[in-house]
Amino acid sequence: MDPADYQPPLTVWGHVWRTLLALAISALAWSQLAGWQWEHARWWFFLDLGLGLGLLILGFTRRRFPVAVTAVTAVLAAPSAFAGGAATLTLASLSTRRRWREILPISAVSLASGIVVEYANPTTDDDWRVIVPLSAAFVGITVAFGLFIGSRRELLATLRERAERAETEQSLRVRQAQIAERARIAREMHDVLAHRISLLTLHAGALAYRDDLDPHEVRKAAGIIQDTSHQALVELREVLGVLREGPGDALPELPQPDADDLPELIAEARAAGLRIRYEDTHWPSAIPIATGRTLYRIAQEGITNARKHARDTLVTVVLTGSPRSGLTLRVDNPLRVGTDPHRAPESGLGLVGIAERVELAGGRLTHRVAPGRHFVLEAWLPWPS
Repeated sequence: MDPADYQPPLTVWGHVWRTLLALAISALAWSQLAGWQWEHARWWFFLDLGLGLGLLILGFTRRRFPVAVTAVTAVLAAPSAFAGGAATLTLASLSTRRRWREILPISAVSLASGIVVEYANPTTDDDWRVIVPLSAAFVGITVAFGLFIGSRRELLATLRERAERAETEQSLRVRQAQIAERARIAREMHDVLAHRISLLTLHAGALAYRDDLDPHEVRKAAGIIQDTSHQALVELREVLGVLREGPGDALPELPQPDADDLPELIAEARAAGLRIRYEDTHWPSAIPIATGRTLYRIAQEGITNARKHARDTLVTVVLTGSPRSGLTLRVDNPLRVGTDPHRAPESGLGLVGIAERVELAGGRLTHRVAPGRHFVLEAWLPWPS
């Protein structure tokens, strides 16, 4: 990864505390020598102070020209003890780039500059056996600190990039699930419309070829054609705007299951070994076919989730409602022992598709962990007039 990809921009406070730290290091390094310079070589005092402040100001451009600024600071810090803070700051900043071809030569120059400063300091009696190891240790600590900061920045940038990629991939998977569910709804609508149009063709054909029908039979056939046409138009209006894809979508198939097939779905699940309690207390009149298909798919998804995540529990499926209040389907199953009661099971793409289907039908879908460690999938659908 290129260093520019993980170097965060510095805020005002970031510049302030780095500058204060550099000034503190400079003051500590210059504290003994400053008094001697003022008494014996005042020109050196102002040169030392001027170089230190100038290099500190130059250090503000270290992000734009990291190698050049650090090299210039390391060289010009040789006659200035007060420049130690600026040299430390720029060397640490360069080390965060984690490029040894840059770090090693600049570190050698910084080490030589530090040795020169100590040898030129008339207030110290240390010989080279003390000066060299101390200067090398200080440079090594500065480089190590910069490498640590650079590694941490790169790690955070990598984790951030992975998180963003994961969110993007999840959004794509959710979108694909929604598109797939819309295509599935479109296929189902096509199947039902094909079924109704075939009925229209049958009754219209009877009227066209039968000339022995009495007026009552003609009115009855026309009424059937009218009702069937109305239902086809209603269901066609529901599917407008839903995109379809795939060359095989136009192939006629059998009508899809609806609310009348819920008992058969429950029986199949019981035959597969799932324990289910089914209650149906909705208003005793026929549920519209499109709404019934949505109810069937919701129950199917809830039972499938229970079979995957809580196979050994008792699943409760309850259908209630009326034309005035709408229809409510609730699928309830206890969580397995050991499952965190405060965290709902992850919603798979199946729930995403069902949510898309319910939203297109004008309803609401919720899933949650209810008191008593029960996972509840609940949907409300309007009862079309």
